[in-house]
Amino acid sequence: MNLSLKTPIEKLPLIGPAYVRKLHKVGVKTAGDLLFHFPFRYDDFSEVKKISEVELGEVVSVRGKIVDIQNIRTWKRKMNITEALIEDEKGAIKAVWFNQPFLVRNLKKGANVSLSGKVVYAQEGLQLSNPSYELLGSGQSLHTARLVPVYHETEGLSSKWLRAHIKPIVKLADEVEEFLPANIIKNQNLFLYSEAIRQIHFPDNEEKAGNAKRRLAFDELFLVQLYMISQKKKWEENKAVKIRFNKKLEKEIKDFIDSLPFKLTDAQKISSWNIIKDFEKNRPMNRLLEGDVGSGKTLVALISALVVMRSGYQVAFMAPTEILARQHFAEAVRRFESPHPNPLPKGEGVIKIALLTGSESKYYKDGEVKEISKKKLLEKIESGKIDLLVGTHSLIQEKVIFKNLAFSIVDEQHRFGIDQRAKIQTEVLGIEDGLKTVPHLLSMTATPIPRTLALTVYGDLDLSILDEMPKGRQKIITKLIAPANRKLAYNFIRDQIKKGRQVFVICPLIEESDVLEVRSATEEYEKLSKKIYSDLNVGLLHGKMKPKEKEEVMQKFIKKEIDILVSTSVIEVGIDIPNASVMLIEGADRFGLAQLHQFRGRVGRGEYQSFCFLFTDSTSATTARRLKALIKSNNGFELAEQDLKIRGPGELVGVRQSGLPDLAMASLSDAQLIKCTREEAEKLIDADYKLSKYPKLADKLKKFTKEVHFE
Repeated sequence: MNLSLKTPIEKLPLIGPAYVRKLHKVGVKTAGDLLFHFPFRYDDFSEVKKISEVELGEVVSVRGKIVDIQNIRTWKRKMNITEALIEDEKGAIKAVWFNQPFLVRNLKKGANVSLSGKVVYAQEGLQLSNPSYELLGSGQSLHTARLVPVYHETEGLSSKWLRAHIKPIVKLADEVEEFLPANIIKNQNLFLYSEAIRQIHFPDNEEKAGNAKRRLAFDELFLVQLYMISQKKKWEENKAVKIRFNKKLEKEIKDFIDSLPFKLTDAQKISSWNIIKDFEKNRPMNRLLEGDVGSGKTLVALISALVVMRSGYQVAFMAPTEILARQHFAEAVRRFESPHPNPLPKGEGVIKIALLTGSESKYYKDGEVKEISKKKLLEKIESGKIDLLVGTHSLIQEKVIFKNLAFSIVDEQHRFGIDQRAKIQTEVLGIEDGLKTVPHLLSMTATPIPRTLALTVYGDLDLSILDEMPKGRQKIITKLIAPANRKLAYNFIRDQIKKGRQVFVICPLIEESDVLEVRSATEEYEKLSKKIYSDLNVGLLHGKMKPKEKEEVMQKFIKKEIDILVSTSVIEVGIDIPNASVMLIEGADRFGLAQLHQFRGRVGRGEYQSFCFLFTDSTSATTARRLKALIKSNNGFELAEQDLKIRGPGELVGVRQSGLPDLAMASLSDAQLIKCTREEAEKLIDADYKLSKYPKLADKLKKFTKEVHFE
């Protein structure tokens, strides 16, 4: 039959109903879908040797005749072992397979075979352990004596099965349309699309496998960059209120900064100035403020908010949790309370600040925080009597109507869904009094991401980075605690609590897992509260608790009614407890460096010397290398770079939510490739924003953005 990319999978040769169901489950419904099911790595079986030349420990391929093959049942271990003796003109070697008794039907005595596997030592001498095999004379090698593609094996679809069924349809790569402009292919020295698809499945050699992967990874990253840059252009087509930073405003902001009990870092000054300059444009700002734990992002946001409020407009400040919203509200009140700053030009009294969450509504005016009904608060917002509204996603409800909102701040923006962020940017918070404008938008994240990654994951945003810590902030002492010293650490914690301090204990799981063998939060809570610290107040916090329960626990901790809080990673970002001085992390090897750094940042937020204790049972050299990096460095950006090198981009918070395909994800550590795709995408968008000259590329981009779930 004539095959095409659109041929239904059930019409391909030798694919029965059971496999059709399995393929459908993983989204493979046509020959084209199967062709685009790419391998994620290769087994290098390309070295073919004579049997007499093989050496212990090497991965090798041999060819020979089966002299003998039989199944042996080992009653002691209750296992079937298949043993075969393979012979070539130079020697003989035994091949051994475990629990595959059917092999005696597939591999007959006298047959010529190709075997690929690892050479191990047994009582009788060298042998091949569990080698891949195929009969010689059956055509080109698929499973042995080459670079052998390995696929993600899900739903009972083995790599061997996939290789056998992809090979006959590789020729369909000729039907795949080239979509990249010819000048980009030439400039970047890329394979043609069809050649890349052929070589990614069955590469002629290692170099061609690398070139195929580079072309396909380039495609994905390039499409991501095109999407991000086009989204940025689209956003810039909107109109925003132009806020001029005149001399009067400059003096008021200077007075406010001078009133602070500390000096701004250079990074804070630069970021604040970039935002102020963005306000002067008649298109809306869309900027990401990325800063390490304790680098002062909130203050930069409040300075920016003050510029907008001093110009007579409203500001919305949205956080992902009630705890964070409450913290931001308290910080705004503390910084803006009377007598600083002076009254707004278009209002009465000092800045009027409100808090709106699912469970409460509060109002600050003239030095006092008051409870207020949600109905009355909504009326004040709509009439313009609230200058700064702080809250959770409650801010984007339809009932919340602003009079003249000009600036939206979103903390930990990756914690909100796509629809929620879209509402923040345009639908609900836009001014609708005839100006047809949308508010300037500042997103913030406390998760340091290397700049190359940020340009991809947040490619639609302008980027400001706070990479300095305020002067005088104490370094957190970080120590890796050996199992033998656990009791000493517990005694140290007791001494800290006697001094009035509080402690975080972080565990990787909520419940005990026999598979991971790591301490769970519930188990740790039981142990600490009943055995180690039965005389102290121990609390438990985890993601499976209801929001109200989590809120109650955190309020008790804030009020110092809890001495030790045992938690999962739900406290990773944003919890501000100045009295907490010890962070103890169980199973530290289970977390990425960036995440460990986030945990560490929950302490050291007050005047007290703080400590971070790392516990692990792992003896891995990689674990030791990673944890030593954490001990040596307090810089989140440095640690994010280390994480990128050691564990890959998927371990970085914010990146792992990006929804990028496997090849693009794998290439996020390739700074040069990211730079190339970014530059080519920028040139193309600048020259032809709507890709009208490149209909095939425009169509590919449209399909790609539907398939990829961009966070």
